[in-house]
Parts: sequence; structure tokens; C-alpha cells
Amino acid sequence: MEILAPSGSSESLKAAVRAGANAVYLGGARFSARAGAKNFSDDELRQAVRYCHARNVKVYLAVNTLLLDGELAAALDFVRFACSLPVDALLVQDMGLASLLLRHAPALRLHASTQTGVHTPSGARALYDIGFKRVVLARELSLKEIADIHRACPAELETFVHGALCMSVSGQCYFSSVLGSRSGNRGMCAQPCRLPFSAPGGTGHDLSLKDLSMIPRLSDLSEAGAMCAKIEGRLKRPEYVAAASAACRYAADGKEIPPELLKNLGAVFSRSGFTTGYPDGKRGREMFGVRSKENAAAATGEVLSSLRNLYSKELMNIPVDFALKIKYNKPMQLTAADPCGRKATVCGAVPEQALHRALDRERCNAQLAKTGGTPFSTAHIEVELDEGLAAPVSELNRMRREALGILLEQRAERPEIPWKDFADADQPPHRAGPLRFRARFSHTNLPEIAKKLELCYVPYNTDPHRLAGLLKEGFSAAVELPRGMFGMEETVRRRLENAKAAGVTDVWAGTLDGVQLALDCGLTVHGGFSLNITNTPALEFYHSLGIADSELSFELTLRQAAHIGGDTPRGLFLYGRLPLMLCRNCPAANSSSGCLSCKTPPELTDRRGIKFPVQCYGACSEVLNSVPLSLSGRMHDVVHMDFGLLRFSTETPGETEQIIQQILNGTGKNAEPNSFTRGLYYRGFAARQEEP
Repeated sequence: MEILAPSGSSESLKAAVRAGANAVYLGGARFSARAGAKNFSDDELRQAVRYCHARNVKVYLAVNTLLLDGELAAALDFVRFACSLPVDALLVQDMGLASLLLRHAPALRLHASTQTGVHTPSGARALYDIGFKRVVLARELSLKEIADIHRACPAELETFVHGALCMSVSGQCYFSSVLGSRSGNRGMCAQPCRLPFSAPGGTGHDLSLKDLSMIPRLSDLSEAGAMCAKIEGRLKRPEYVAAASAACRYAADGKEIPPELLKNLGAVFSRSGFTTGYPDGKRGREMFGVRSKENAAAATGEVLSSLRNLYSKELMNIPVDFALKIKYNKPMQLTAADPCGRKATVCGAVPEQALHRALDRERCNAQLAKTGGTPFSTAHIEVELDEGLAAPVSELNRMRREALGILLEQRAERPEIPWKDFADADQPPHRAGPLRFRARFSHTNLPEIAKKLELCYVPYNTDPHRLAGLLKEGFSAAVELPRGMFGMEETVRRRLENAKAAGVTDVWAGTLDGVQLALDCGLTVHGGFSLNITNTPALEFYHSLGIADSELSFELTLRQAAHIGGDTPRGLFLYGRLPLMLCRNCPAANSSSGCLSCKTPPELTDRRGIKFPVQCYGACSEVLNSVPLSLSGRMHDVVHMDFGLLRFSTETPGETEQIIQQILNGTGKNAEPNSFTRGLYYRGFAARQEEP
């Protein structure tokens, strides 16, 4: 099983390699989902790749943020540079970038970042069919669910084995973005979830989970079908990286992990201990925890010093064969060879006639075996030695060092990944007709005025007779798939088939999992905001996959959204409480009584007394914003859009009807609630690079 370690800095990279990792993942100066890490400049990245390849360690480069149209050219230039090194694979979230790379560098291995949020067999198969060789699965999956995906999909599966757990499914969290303009999808998450948020009967930190640790049970992940165990922590210190890598190495090799190592791993970083809740399918209060003063104090100087010893020296795990020739009147010759057939030959001084003690094979073997300070260990030594000759031991040592140095440089060399240059066709500006409106309802008691809407999305599990009734009454009823379908794929598939039999033809899908499932059922698919479409190629990619149209990401500004080109119809979220988090472990269930089977949406309360509703849907719950987004008074700013979405969640029937009436009548500011937000449509998100 491959052990994949995080490398947020050069020292962490060295710690990972020397502690036994098979591969490392890291980021460059831009386009990485861990912008807060030190990361690597281009020159540092080149050196890192050579260092790792020389030691038989793979390098996976994270270019796993969402990109704007104006950033794609720079991102492609960066990936082209990475192909010249070359890196062993690229971690990608943005489907627009992925679609371009499949054309520019078809030989480049693409790994689907966990930010894609894929958690069903259909989603994993879709990624594989697109061209991804590996899928980094959502952390919320159970061992059984991983096994189900493994049986259904030939892609390599990578799972997290140790490290921090986000409260939200990766790629489906907008908390930091909406509240602080720091997008997690852009690598700038401010981790607001670690602040106090209180649920009824909870602990007061009901959005903060303990860290995962499955290291002692690595074999369980392997048996489920994972071929790579990933350690989280590009923001963590090198001692943490070394401890986690070393512990994983023991487990992967079938050896007992030293208790002291596990103890020190917990001391260097934990949040009230560790959890295996998600893999075991045992969610609830026991999974929650915070980083306390006691946790921080456990990382003593003694602990850190002990862990630094794990990577203070080279890991001598590359076998090398030596062939030494010492002949009369000829320069000495030493050849070093590795298991891959690389050879390095150096010559030395001409040996002299021995006056006292002649060289013997034992002495030669002893000197050649001294490979300390290198990643090599002596496997076999062959010595051809004429009798009666003498040579300085220092000369043998020099030849050994020089031969191993040359061999190490040879091992660092790799052929570049071919890059195809072609001009990506410019997409023309989008031309939209009159703005149409769609609405999402959390129930099926639709107001009469909803008949004027283009589509009315109702829950996927609506009784088929009710669906047929809505259609007969004149509503353009469609079904909304849940964004979280963990372990529910077949159940949801049956629901879709029943809805289709009832006359429904249209489906809202907010994830690749849902898109593929709905397409498999032969339904017309409308993409949701949570597909995270932020550039033209991404929109065109989903259209080529088979969707009819899609909402764009609400993390875009109106100006950025308006500049997305192409012919694919698109729309924007115009009204409703923005879903800030998609949680498999419901924060409202973090009470001593567990799930409260809430009849009305419970609320989370932050440290300032602001309340955030929580609603369950599918296999997950959604944490909604404290106030709705509304563009009612700014509809003139919504340009080049084909449709707008109204998303109703906590509104009363009267409020719902009034909002639809005012939106359809274009009554402007009168349609806005008393308290609302414009979201990111004007202020945008923070970015380290200049926006286009």
C-alpha cells in the first residue's frame, strides 16, 4: 500500500522521505488548496522532484483550486513546467482545467482531488471515464462504502488515513468564503468551524471534529480497496509528518507500530484524541473535539527532539551492487549499479606494489559497505583483485562516494511528459434571452404562482403519486437530488426511476455523483451551484458530459459570472439561504441523546448569538446562512444569464408566495427581506493573485 505524505515545506518533504513515505504531495506558489503552507517556488519544486525521484519516491503536485477564466493560462504554464520536471501526477479539482490538460498533456496522470467530493460508485466511475487515473475519496466514507466503490470502479482509490477532518464534505464548504471572503475552494480557508458554534444539547464546539487516525488499521483500508493511504497535514510541522509517515510505514510493512511512536504522534498534534467514526460508520458525539491547551502542551521539546531523530539521517533503502577492479598497472575501477539497471563507473589511482600489507577482499568489502549518509545500502560486492597490490583507503572511499553521487544524479533524471501546444479556441461571449426563473422547495405544498416558474424542484423522495399530481395540476415539477448520497446510490436510483415513471423528466444535480446517476437514468440534468463552475471550460465540460444547463458558482462576482463564455445555458442563485456546509455528521446531532429527529430545523448559534439553521437532506445535513441572499433590488446587474434560482428552505408559505410574486413582477427592492446579504456577488473572495 502506498504511503502518501504531506509536504508543505522542504523540511517536511525531507522528513516524509526519510521516514519511509512512498510518495509526497505538495503545492507550488499558486493554485494550491493549502495556500497557507510555505509551498514551493519553481526552483524549489525542481529540486524537490529530483530529491524524491533519486530516492524512488513519487511526487504529486496539487493544482487543486477553482480557477477563473483569466487564471487558466497561468495555470497551464505552471503545469507545463511541472511536466518538464516531471511530477508523477497532478491533483485537480477544477473540471475546466482537467479538460484542458487531457488535451495538452494526455500522458500526465490526473488524480481527482478530494475537493471533487466524490463519494459514490457512479461519481468515481465518471471520473475514471473522464480520464482520471486515481480518485481521492471523500473522507466521510465508511469502509463498506469504499469497498462498494472499489467493486464498481477500476480507478485507483486513495483514502485519508490520518489527520484533520473538515466538518463539511470537501469542495462543498462555503463557510469561510461567505462569512469572510476566504474561499476554501481557493485554498484560503480561515477555518471558522473551529470557533464556538453551539447546537441544542451540544458541546459548544459543534462544528469541530477530532482528527482521523486509521494507521493501526491500515490493513482495513487496504482490504476495502484503497491502494494509497494519505496523511493530511501540509500545514503541519516536519516532526508530525515524520511521525505519521514512520507509523504508516510500520503498518504497511505488517510490523507492530512502536507504542512510543504512536504516543508521540498523538502528542505532536491531536484534537482531544482521534476518531475512526467515519470508516466504522459510527457517527455522533464521540467524533467531536477541539485542540485544547493540554493538546498543544503535549508537543514538548523532548517529544519533538525524539521525532526529529526519525529524519536526521538518510533512509538507506536503495540496494546497490559494487564491482571493483584492482589490476597491475591499471587505474582502479569501481562500478555502482542500482536495481533499475543504472550504472556509474569511476576510475581511481594506479595501485602500487605492496611493501607491507597488501589489499585483500575483506578490506575492500569493508570500505565499499560504508554507504552511510546516502540512501543506498550495499547488496552485493564483487572484487577482482590482483595479489600484492596496495592503495590508500582514502582513494577507495573517494571512488565509492563519487560513484554513488553519480548514480544518485542518474536516478533523479526522468523523461519529460510531452506537452501539446495548440491554441484553445476562444469561447464567444454568451448571449442569453429573457431571464427565466426556477425555484427549489423543501416540500411539495407549492403556491399557485409557482406554475409560472420554468422549473419547480421538489425533494427526490417525493411520493410518485404526488409528483404525477403536481404535473397534472400544471406545475413544471422536477426533482432535486441530495448533494450527499453516501451509501444511498441504489435507493436514490430507484427514486429517480419512480419519478420518471410518474412523468418527471428533469433533475437538479449539485455533484458529479448526482449528475452521472441522473444521466444513467436517462433524465434531463440541470447542474447546481455546488458543481463549483467558475470558468468557461468547466461549464463546457459539464455540457459535453450531458447536462442541459447549469447554475454557476455563487463564489463568483456578478462581473466574473457575466464574462463566462460559450453557448451552454447558465444561471445564478438569486434568492435563498446559502448552504454553507454539507455535513455527514450532523452538528445538530451532537447531543448526549444523538439525533433528535428534528421536526423543525434546529439552529447553530455562534459566539455573537447569530443563528444558522440546519436541515437534513439525503445522507447529510446542510448548515444554512443566518440570512438569505437576495438580488431582488439588483436584478439589473444580473446580465448574460438564462435563468435564476430561488431556493426556499425556512420560509413560510406566505413568504414563499410573496417572494415569487415580487420576483416575477420585477418589483425590485420591495421583494427584499428585512435582513439579507448580497453574498460574494459584489465583494468577491480574497485571492493572492490578481483577478482578471
